[in-house]
Amino acid sequence: MGALYVVVNQKGGVGKTTTAVNVAAAIALADRRVLLVDVDPQGNATSGVGIEKSKLPSSIYQVLVDDLPVEEVVVRTSIQGLDIVPSTLDLAGAEIELMTRISREQVLKHALEPLKDRYDYIFVDTPPSLGLLTINCLTACEKAIVPIQCEYYALEGISQLMRTIDLVRRRLNPNLRIAHVLLTMKHPRLRLAQQVEEEVRGYFGGIVSPVVIPRNVRLSEAPSFGLPVVVYDPKSRGAEAYRQFALEVMGDDAQRIG
Repeated sequence: MGALYVVVNQKGGVGKTTTAVNVAAAIALADRRVLLVDVDPQGNATSGVGIEKSKLPSSIYQVLVDDLPVEEVVVRTSIQGLDIVPSTLDLAGAEIELMTRISREQVLKHALEPLKDRYDYIFVDTPPSLGLLTINCLTACEKAIVPIQCEYYALEGISQLMRTIDLVRRRLNPNLRIAHVLLTMKHPRLRLAQQVEEEVRGYFGGIVSPVVIPRNVRLSEAPSFGLPVVVYDPKSRGAEAYRQFALEVMGDDAQRIG
């Protein structure tokens, strides 16, 4: 059974999609079978691995709303071992359409069931909100990765996220836990960034990764080329940081995979 990770933070611009794409790619490059599931209507994870959204016959929208088997939507990427369930802007209307569904919070969970034995890892990228799509993602997964930007107000909204995760754990998915908190976009020369790091480590304790993702030009450039930074510029500081974090995630699951 593959490990299911949700990459979640309701704040936008914290490096959530960058984290999902690069951790998935780095683990695939380590000879694992990896699936990336894009559940953000912006579809940035989809374009971030080089998939042209305008040419897709179907997406995660049809899986969630029309009950299209997810196997029919999976697309291979240019990275060996990495597949994606893509997203398009159609997904923006999915929350309204899901409201009338029975067990509407568990639609994604049931949809992904046939794929769990086919992959070592499944990473689910979420929208920047705590709506029904994000609830579906939290219900479908076992472990959460929470990226937090090293900026002012970094912890703003985190208590709301924690309450949502706790609510999902109590009512829908008792196996859900926060496995990793990842500090992102750290400017090494800013005193504020160091203060934010100390504050986050004090709040979350040992689940905060020792790896910190730096601000890096290559990280910003890579999506425009349809590539994760670990492929676009594997020697860059951003790529090296994500490889180190990927090793941490793999180490967390080493006993399970063997």
